Order: sequence, then structure tokens, then C-alpha cells
Amino acid sequence: MTTRTPHRPPAGAAVEQAAGELWEAVSAADEYTATDVVLHALDDGVAPESVLLDVIASVQGKVGEEWAANRLTVAQEHAATAISERAVAALSVHPAARTTPCRGRITVACVDGEWHALPARLLAEVLKLRGWHVDYLGAQVPAPHLIAHLHRTDTDVVALSSSIAARLPTAHAAITACQAIGVPVLAGGAAFGPDGKYARLLGADAWAPDARAAADRLARAPLRRPHPDHQPIDDLPHLDDQEYTMVCRSRTSLVRTVFTALEEAFPAMRAYSESQREHTAEDLAHIVEFLATALYLGDEDLFTWFISWTAGILTARGVPAHSLPPALGILARELKDFPRAARTLECGIAALTAHHRTTAGKPA
Repeated sequence: MTTRTPHRPPAGAAVEQAAGELWEAVSAADEYTATDVVLHALDDGVAPESVLLDVIASVQGKVGEEWAANRLTVAQEHAATAISERAVAALSVHPAARTTPCRGRITVACVDGEWHALPARLLAEVLKLRGWHVDYLGAQVPAPHLIAHLHRTDTDVVALSSSIAARLPTAHAAITACQAIGVPVLAGGAAFGPDGKYARLLGADAWAPDARAAADRLARAPLRRPHPDHQPIDDLPHLDDQEYTMVCRSRTSLVRTVFTALEEAFPAMRAYSESQREHTAEDLAHIVEFLATALYLGDEDLFTWFISWTAGILTARGVPAHSLPPALGILARELKDFPRAARTLECGIAALTAHHRTTAGKPA
């Protein structure tokens, strides 16, 4: 066990100090110091749940903010996340964090295609501290494998995590599959919206904005067993128009068409390096993916949020965002026979215009 001075600071000050020290360690990619910070905080009497959420999760949130502002590279962000995961692992075996299950059994998993596993891992550890028997399945769990696990275990509830909104159609399938065998679903993660509106839209049995709120919700009362005859189309009748399906099927050709048209509109693109071309194609693929998700949800606001966020990310990296409106215009022409898609793209163009007015003249 680690040792510290017996003169302990107040709990709030200890948490603030630990968060600052952890940020310094994570910024320096120093996993040993990061682990020591966490263990020292526990030795100093900071509650394990507070270390998880007020220290580790808080620092990880800052990592995301720094990446978005282009003050951390992708590699640094990945390294920081890996260090946070090591810190969580170290906390989980500390004597202060050892508990005996006294509640029900819960399965914690990320939806298929979701690689951001740390929020789910934090939830799993908080639930263990609260006395739950937790089956933590980690990142990217295909629905068939999740259901197979539920059939083998006596699970009371599934906690389903997703950080990227483009995974919401897959999340919907997982929610419905769990409910079909009588297991309720608690949804969480940034993908479901800051107010959980997408969790409600997709028929989840409950939603929580963070791990502490999720644990509190489960402590208040058990989730009711869902009706097994629930179908995805019951939640989203607009899918009858097949726009979502058609955009998904034509995703590759849409990206290719827009890329070619942009090269003609912006001849400078022809001089792009292979890396620049790949990044441009990836950005276009993400745009089409979020358009499809917005069509699935019937929510234009999701697409306008994403396209404004993308413009902000590009601007922070010194990449001109002037090609985004033409890209959306080309997509709108390609999808002119799809009213909802065309309307969503028009909203995206309007959002970019507003973004440009807001950022025009601001220092880089």
C-alpha cells in the first residue's frame, strides 16, 4: 500500500489537488505517476467513487476538450485515455474499492461500433462500489453476442453506452433485442443527447447523464420488465419512407460523387497529398453517416449540430471549412428525390452560414 502524510486536506481540496496532479501526469504520458496519484488519493481517504468521477472522469473530459481545440493530437488523446484506463484498473483492486455484491446483476456494454469504452468502464466500477454484480463486456459488443450473454446469465438490467451519435441506429437494435427477451435497458453516453431525448425516442427503459446518476436511478427502484413484442418501427414510423435505408446503401457512391465534384469546384484539391485526400474522404463519409443517422431519428437538429461541430474542429486545425457548404449542396442535388434528406442538408447549409458569420473576423 502507498503512504502519505497523515495531515489530510479537506475532501474537496483533496479531489481538486488529485485532479490537477492527474492532469499533469496524463499530459506528460506518465502512467506510473498517474496511478500513484489515484492510489494516494484513496490512501488519503477520498471516496473511490469520487476518485473515479471527480478525478479520473473530470480529467478525461478535459482531454476531450483539449483534443477538440487542437491542443492535443490524436495520439496524445489515445495515450491519455489508455492511462486513464490504467488508473481505473489500479483503483479497482485497492482495498478501499473492494465490495461484496448485495444487489442484482447488471451487464454493462458499449453498442456495436462504439470504441469509446471508458465511460462504460467508469459506470461498471461505480456500480460495483454500489454493491452490484457487474458483467462488464467492454467496447463494441455486437447485439447477438450481447443477447447470448444475457441468455447465459440472470441479468436484471443492461446498461448500454454510446458516445458517438452515428451509432444510435445500432443502439436501437440492441435496445429492442434486449427488451425482446424481457431485459430492461438503461441508456447512457453522449450519443443519447444531453437531455436523453434519443434514449426516449429509441424506447430505452431509462436514461442517465452520467455514472453517478445511473447508479442513483437504479438504487431508487428496479426497472420494469419491458413488453417483448416491441418493434423498432413502433418508435420511428417515419422509417417507412426508406430514405435512411437508401442513403445507407448508397453511402460509398455518394462519398465518391461528392469528392469528384469538389475536385472540379476546387482545383487545388488535385494537388492534395494522399493523406489529405484520405482525410477529406473520411470527413465526407462522416457527413453522410450523420445524415443517415439524422434520417433514422427524424431529427434535423442532430445533423446541424454535427456539421457545426465539424466546422469548428476544422477551423481549430487551420483547415478551411469553405468546402463544407458546397459538399452539402452536392449531396442535396444527389438526394433531390428524398425530401427529408434534402431538407436536412438545407438546414446544415444554413447552420454553416450562421457559423461563418459568428467566427468571421475572430483571431485564429
